Amino acid sequence: MESIFARTQMLFGAQGMECLACAHVAVFGLGGVGGQAAETLVRAGVGQLTICDNDTVSNTNRNRQLFATAYTTGMVKTEAAAERLLAVNPDLKLHRRTCFFDRDTASAFDFSAYDYVLDCIDTVTSKLLLIDCCAEAGTPLLACLGTGNKTDPTRLQVSDISKTSVCPLARVMRLECKKRGYCHYRVVWSDEMPQQPDVTQTEELLAKGRRSIPASTPFVPPAAGILMARTCVMDLLSGGCKSLKSGVIPKKYKPL
Repeated sequence: MESIFARTQMLFGAQGMECLACAHVAVFGLGGVGGQAAETLVRAGVGQLTICDNDTVSNTNRNRQLFATAYTTGMVKTEAAAERLLAVNPDLKLHRRTCFFDRDTASAFDFSAYDYVLDCIDTVTSKLLLIDCCAEAGTPLLACLGTGNKTDPTRLQVSDISKTSVCPLARVMRLECKKRGYCHYRVVWSDEMPQQPDVTQTEELLAKGRRSIPASTPFVPPAAGILMARTCVMDLLSGGCKSLKSGVIPKKYKPL
């Protein structure tokens, strides 16, 4: 039977596909960005994946999240993701972590085992903790910043955190990273000015105790996920598993 990666191998070659098959990538967050990133990695040929999320699929996820359908509503996101990812590649080595990534759960993750980490979560404290864990393990990290309240996927780019502007989340992360002495922190971000949503509260959000949440479209978050996956794959191909240095955070490491 012809390999599912036959057409990709036409570009990356047999050695490149072997590199991806041996790679272990961790994706934190399976929303509009992380879900698309995870599936794109699997379709590109990454052979081992760890996925982490503690949420369940809701109706409001279906406008942008790859694993959110009428059939998966109410399912744990890691379970919905696993069904689809293993349907794409049954040989995928998949590790599911259904938890919120914080100081209480961080010890359950072996960051030295990952060749690359994608940060697709939106909680500042957890994003900072991921930086800390990856820096300590010497594992390349690529993070996504704000994709809400935006409609133009062509404004997405990859750069150092110091080059970011406009994005409110980027502003907070720049400040916090500077306090902690981090540098060369690579991020996916958009220079599109955020729009003001007409509605900032719904019954669902109130029930979850949240005051507001950004509006979102099916355009920007998935595009950010594809850009993250593409950057990860090209880095793996150019640097090789466990020899990458371009995404490691600090010249000066200072624990949080």
